[in-house]
Amino acid sequence: MNVNILLVAFVVCGLLGACQGGHLRKNFYRSTCPSAEEIVRNVTWNHVSSNPNLPAKLLRMHFHDCFVRGCDGSVLLNSTANNTAEKDAAPNLSLAGFNVIDDIKENLENKCPGIVSCADILALAARDSVSFHFKRSLWKVLTGRRDGTISRTREALINIPPPAFNFTQLKQRFASKNLTVHDLVVLSGSHTIGVGHCPTFSNRLYNFTGKGDQDPSLNATYAAFLKTICPSLNDTTTTVEMDPGSSLKFDTGYYATLKQHKGLFQSDAALLTNKGAANIVQELGDNDKFFTEFAQSMVRMGAIEVLTGTSGEIRSKCWAVNSN
Repeated sequence: MNVNILLVAFVVCGLLGACQGGHLRKNFYRSTCPSAEEIVRNVTWNHVSSNPNLPAKLLRMHFHDCFVRGCDGSVLLNSTANNTAEKDAAPNLSLAGFNVIDDIKENLENKCPGIVSCADILALAARDSVSFHFKRSLWKVLTGRRDGTISRTREALINIPPPAFNFTQLKQRFASKNLTVHDLVVLSGSHTIGVGHCPTFSNRLYNFTGKGDQDPSLNATYAAFLKTICPSLNDTTTTVEMDPGSSLKFDTGYYATLKQHKGLFQSDAALLTNKGAANIVQELGDNDKFFTEFAQSMVRMGAIEVLTGTSGEIRSKCWAVNSN
């Protein structure tokens, strides 16, 4: 095992105080299901080859999972007669790609029943989907997570940072997950792929302070363009590229766009309102720097409040807890 990777696992777990019953490590399934990561990659790449929008969707799903109860696959659970799950909370209603996770799980259960957690599947699939066009893994995924058994819509509303957050709110929310301002700026770079729905930013166009005004920090030309796409506050279905003209390409385009004051969300623009964060935005315009830093921040995010050892369970279906 690579000593540096193992060290990262120990350091991350120590900082977060959340690796209950053990720690994440590289190739956790080496002896119990040697082909696990290959199966995840192959199934993921097969789906991405026919749906280029999947990387953004799976990366977002992983982020939303980790920010609520840690990276425990709780976002994958369906609601029941007695409980409304995270999946049905407002911030998660636009999530997609659950079918990919289910397909991967089915393949793994056929090969190694009861071994690979849904939480690990999601972490690996998020990495593999983004890596598809590069044909190499863009970051290390330490494994050994176990699946949570609780999923509550209220907790998603409380923990997932909304797109209207200002810098102070973002900093506090990330700090609550033991992530730094540096992680905040780096992980925001994931907005280089994917789209945003009009309601998540249209208040910046039409009613920023409740007086029918426009956000003065938004590039005026870009704002005029957005108004042609989202003509009113009532449009709930139209989507806009978060990185204009490059929403399928994972690169540093987000930071170039941000410096032009064309960040789509208020939470994007917020990164320029703090000197330290703005300096990081400037640094991450370098491609090699961004890829290196993104890889490190993903390891840290992927270790938030993980269940390991005998905590949690290994679900047989990712959308339901195991029956006793």
